[in-house]
Amino acid sequence: MSTLFGAEVLATPAAALPRPAITITVHGLPAPQGSKRHVGRGIMIESSKKVKPWRQDVKHAALAITEPLTDWTVLDGPLAVAMTFTFDRPKGHYRTGRNAHLLRDTAPTRPSGMPDLSKLVRSTEDALTGVVWKDDARVVEYVRLGKWYAETDAEDVLTVPGCVIHVWPLAAVTS
Repeated sequence: MSTLFGAEVLATPAAALPRPAITITVHGLPAPQGSKRHVGRGIMIESSKKVKPWRQDVKHAALAITEPLTDWTVLDGPLAVAMTFTFDRPKGHYRTGRNAHLLRDTAPTRPSGMPDLSKLVRSTEDALTGVVWKDDARVVEYVRLGKWYAETDAEDVLTVPGCVIHVWPLAAVTS
């Protein structure tokens, strides 16, 4: 067990846990919420132009799940969350010519560069506030967090960029 943002991170696969309260699949390019910059008169804006579209993708995906549910209420207790972010592989990971569909032997198995996982989590959590949970401060435990390349044979990895998010009431994962 380790911690991230002061919350515990368990090494339990999401499939080994009870059914989540909600599962959201977001298609779009995950973007980190990083630093803000001052533009004058006390106005601060996100440094990355990709954050707003990502947050909108997350919010729309969550609304598409929650709006049809007549009994859905925004979660307002301690929560456990799993997030699996999927990215396309850079073209440089592939061979050339007739072998262009094959990975190079030196291609990494997981994305270990930018963007930071913690900043991806921050932007995604903020987008879910008011739709899935009352406040992202309700997240007290991470079951699984990770960045993967598309079409990797791993749990919750998509075939296109995006994220799979599972949310449980904390009691469901600790009992």
